[in-house]
Amino acid sequence: MGGHEHAHEPPYKIPNPDIYKVEDVPELKHLQEELAKRGLKDPWLRNYVWRYQSTKKVLPRAVVTLTRGMKYGVPAFLITIAVEQYFGIDYSGHSHHKDNHGDNHH
Repeated sequence: MGGHEHAHEPPYKIPNPDIYKVEDVPELKHLQEELAKRGLKDPWLRNYVWRYQSTKKVLPRAVVTLTRGMKYGVPAFLITIAVEQYFGIDYSGHSHHKDNHGDNHH
């Protein structure tokens, strides 16, 4: 039928599962040892390694957490300020316009 050979590849890269090793995470290594003492083994334990490794990258995670929503929040904030300025909305209780007596309170 033709087509491109990359047409069915996902838009993301799936990592090789061999990069995740229980031995790299002390908490999971300890759990594995405790299970072994009881004659048990968790074949899926490797699937949790990424959760522990990603916590080591504190700064990038903090940046993502602190900037999440800015894409919509900053423009919404600026539009709100512009609308308030245009319509003369003032929440302080003081008007920046002349009052009914013609006095300017600045």
